[in-house]
Amino acid sequence: MLLGLSKIIDAPGESVDFRASVDLSDLQYGKSYPVCEPVIAQGTVRNTAGVLVMTGTVSTTIHGTCDRCAADLQRDVELPLDVVLVTELANEENEDEWVFPLVGESADLEDIVRTVFVLNMGSKLLCREDCKGLCCRCGKDLNQGPCGCQKEPDPRFAALKQLLEK
Repeated sequence: MLLGLSKIIDAPGESVDFRASVDLSDLQYGKSYPVCEPVIAQGTVRNTAGVLVMTGTVSTTIHGTCDRCAADLQRDVELPLDVVLVTELANEENEDEWVFPLVGESADLEDIVRTVFVLNMGSKLLCREDCKGLCCRCGKDLNQGPCGCQKEPDPRFAALKQLLEK
């Protein structure tokens, strides 16, 4: 999906607003495909002293299984969109992941949204940021409260424990 920018490329101070729906349902995240709803990208591309700056947000609802507690999750996400658009990349070896080349006089919104989405997501899908996960012994969901498992003593202190028992 291309966003035409021919009106502002040679017009400092001008801007173009945009709102687009991008399909990222093919995006694999671990072993799942959490983006089954359209991703909405909206914002503005502004020519600031000859530099095209795209700002806005990328939002959708992700679905999947929490990587810590295995609960089903459905969570709304809104990610910042703040990238620079250039006519050509100066040095492709050291390219910045937040700089995107124009395709003619247009920006490739699908490529930009996909990159912004992937780079802003965490390394794990979590039902909430403070998910406590499951007990490694009994499997209880620690988000619902502590389990009754006894904490095992450190084996390095076994000799001291024998002295206390005497």
